[in-house]
Amino acid sequence: MNVRKKAIALLLAVLLFIPLTGIQVKTGRITEESICYAPSDSLLNGGWLEERDGIKILHISGSNYEMGYQHGFLLRNETKEDLRAFLNDSYLPYDALLEMWNMTKDYIPQEYVEELHGIADGAGLKFENVVAAYMSVITWGMSCFGIAAWGNATKDGKLYQFRSFDLPMNMRDPVTGKYVHENAVLIVRKPANGYASVTPSVAGSLHGGGGFNEKGIAVGMQTCWSNDTTLHGIPAVFRVQMVLDHAAGIEEAVEYLITNRTAGWNFIVSDSKIPVGYAVETTANHSYVGTWNDAIEATHPFWELKDVVRRTNFFIAPEIAATQRRCYDPSGIKGFIRIFTENDPFFVIWRSYKAVSEEIEKNYGSIDLNSSMEWFQRTYAGDTDVVLKILIKLAEGTSFNRAWNMWVACPATGDIVVSFAEKDKIAFDTPYHYFNLFKLLEEP
Repeated sequence: MNVRKKAIALLLAVLLFIPLTGIQVKTGRITEESICYAPSDSLLNGGWLEERDGIKILHISGSNYEMGYQHGFLLRNETKEDLRAFLNDSYLPYDALLEMWNMTKDYIPQEYVEELHGIADGAGLKFENVVAAYMSVITWGMSCFGIAAWGNATKDGKLYQFRSFDLPMNMRDPVTGKYVHENAVLIVRKPANGYASVTPSVAGSLHGGGGFNEKGIAVGMQTCWSNDTTLHGIPAVFRVQMVLDHAAGIEEAVEYLITNRTAGWNFIVSDSKIPVGYAVETTANHSYVGTWNDAIEATHPFWELKDVVRRTNFFIAPEIAATQRRCYDPSGIKGFIRIFTENDPFFVIWRSYKAVSEEIEKNYGSIDLNSSMEWFQRTYAGDTDVVLKILIKLAEGTSFNRAWNMWVACPATGDIVVSFAEKDKIAFDTPYHYFNLFKLLEEP
């Protein structure tokens, strides 16, 4: 096979089997000027929308129904656009999505069912349209990367949580043509029966796959394909929200993630008060929970990093990995060859894991909020790994290495730096912005 044919075959493998992920670096700052949209309904008391430096910030509070109503009402047009896009992008027919909902709804905590009713009522949508769209979300092939670093790994010993939220950049509303990632929003959530939290997301979505709460608990989720799945449980999108709303400690957070499991996912979850981070891997019938010095973390070709846990789209625990891939080791020439012989995507994912892990080692002991955002984005873009850069280049214009948002947070202080994708720019090519959860909560 000549070089051209190899490149085409590799590109096809990426197109067909690797969802996405991406990053680079720009800097930015928030201006003092804000645009606020005043509520006009009693259900909106405690909810408002503001805009800072072009970033929408949605404040919601009260009961779950009230928060859902505020979300749907204050982002009415954006929510309609995004949920239509979710449904349009689904490879499953509408009736199949509703059937999925009917199979899993009895496991979902009632508070979140009420919140979805609120989103529907606030946005002027049918409830079944909202839940069908949410079921389409759990079928997505999102990518993502998560890291928690603390103690010896960081500049000040504090815990820092990283996340890249990756999805195709071509997901758009069939009516208006607007891309979902254009409707980015920072959600500041203050539930009446839970803890306040902040999460970078998009309109209509409870969260963008992760965030952190006022108790210093942070969480991020990553897709991890598996043959071991069920709908008789709580979809991961709701389990993440349970962590943000109700977990005050790491034990509670882990319990929410491993109880009533459904499909293949992994999570990075951390408690800044200790501080400590854990990698959590789940399928319908298996789970693994471990921190940096668990023997699983050093299973070849993976390796441990003191006071650091990280995950992307493969399982490391061998028993769980067996539900995902035939060959445990995704690295090396054999892993590369399997791209062509078995349509196996894990070599490409391995290069991302390897590149980011090596950059963590280079920056070990100096990880903080600002410099970490720079090297995380630069590394994730492939600028430190020639092979990864080639893979990204071959997949240019596809969903591989595409980020809707990226963030680094210090939950102990409430600080977060985040970048959002724009219409024609991936999140690694847009300015990033600084916020503080506790200051946001002080606003009226």
